[in-house]
Amino acid sequence: MKENTVKPKKSLGQHFLRDTNVLRKIVQSLNLRDGDIVVEIGAGDGALTRLLVEYPILLLAVEVDHRVIPLLQKEFGPRIRLYHQDIRTINISELCYTYRKQLRIVGNIPYYLTSSILFHLFNHHSAIVDATLMVQREVAQRIVAQPNSKAYGILSVVSQFYTDPTLLFTISRNVFYPKPTVNSALVRFLFRHTIADVNEALFLSIVKATFGKRRKTLKNSLQYFGLSPAMLRTLPLNLNRRPETLTLREFLQLTQHVSQLSQHGHE
Repeated sequence: MKENTVKPKKSLGQHFLRDTNVLRKIVQSLNLRDGDIVVEIGAGDGALTRLLVEYPILLLAVEVDHRVIPLLQKEFGPRIRLYHQDIRTINISELCYTYRKQLRIVGNIPYYLTSSILFHLFNHHSAIVDATLMVQREVAQRIVAQPNSKAYGILSVVSQFYTDPTLLFTISRNVFYPKPTVNSALVRFLFRHTIADVNEALFLSIVKATFGKRRKTLKNSLQYFGLSPAMLRTLPLNLNRRPETLTLREFLQLTQHVSQLSQHGHE
């Protein structure tokens, strides 16, 4: 494949990783076990795939770029199962059902799609063991950020609701072709076996609504949920606080209370 290397496409956000040491470090961080079912997001020109196929795993390689599909087929043949599609169009829960096993995800994902790919994975949280993804360093810092920090926001709260994320290591922009304008980081998302028993849709709406009005207090943001001033006064949180001061636990408490108030309001 090396002699057939395709030119990275800007429209697909392609930056091919060229450093073998970094690639090995990524694979080592996975601690692969015999029989693991691994989904590689964005096989590209096969740099990471080449190392993964050396392990006794079932590798499902997902690639949207039609130019590299014949090259991947030619080099890896039956050693991989190739999906020529966008990861966000794949029903991950169905894959888990088909292979009778939870999946492990790895990939160097297009940075402009980070949030939408993560939210797609979170939608299928019960089908996934973990995801080890290369993202922009600033985004990685947001994912693992704690309350009362500048980086703490929607991505922090939602990532920490569905997973236990860890920033494993940072990666210099110099090991990619073409060289991106930002540095990268590898983040491991360990998916939770059980997530908090709340109305997920309401939880996500509250997190998005409050951070969408970041400079506003909770009191201002929560008015959009059809709660009267009297209802708001019954909430167990100081509504003059701002969303970036709330812990995940407090967002969950808030969701439970808003859910109960909404039900009473409709009775």
